[in-house]
Amino acid sequence: MGRGRLEAFSDGVIAIIVTIMVLELKVPREATPSVLLTMAPLFLSYVLSFVVVAIMWVNHHHLLHCLDRVDGALLWCNNWLLFCMSLIPFSTALLGSFPRSPTAVGIYAGNLGLTACAFVILRGAVARRDAARLELHLQQRRKNLMSMGLYLSAIPLAYVSVWLSFGIFVLIPLLYFMPERALETVP
Repeated sequence: MGRGRLEAFSDGVIAIIVTIMVLELKVPREATPSVLLTMAPLFLSYVLSFVVVAIMWVNHHHLLHCLDRVDGALLWCNNWLLFCMSLIPFSTALLGSFPRSPTAVGIYAGNLGLTACAFVILRGAVARRDAARLELHLQQRRKNLMSMGLYLSAIPLAYVSVWLSFGIFVLIPLLYFMPERALETVP
């Protein structure tokens, strides 16, 4: 199977994930400042998750460009990542509806931690098929593992202070906001 089909399928799934997230933003009955202010947590959770999903999509795109061919094991690693990502609309809606709930914040952190873990697994599968860029994959894997650890640490931190977890949620996208220069040169 060619890389193009894998990318097209993944792009379609990610587009559906973003669509489901935006459909959670319901138009209020009134357009008053007070009503719109009550919607701020939903909107901010959507913005945060959109940025996270967009960064994952960009990094996924760059990662797959390292491949010449795709096999069954790689397809399943990719499917695991897409499954974890497909839960993001639920955890985003939960976070937006209950932003002060340690449980809701912990579920969001757990979902993103699981998704980061899936990305680490996919990166490992790609690295085994791309020995020429092994050092690059190992470097990026460290960053992926750090993100996974931070997301998972946000679960217990939510029970200390949800604001600490929110700080982690904002920090990680800042670390990834721009694609890595080294990955941009991959053919």
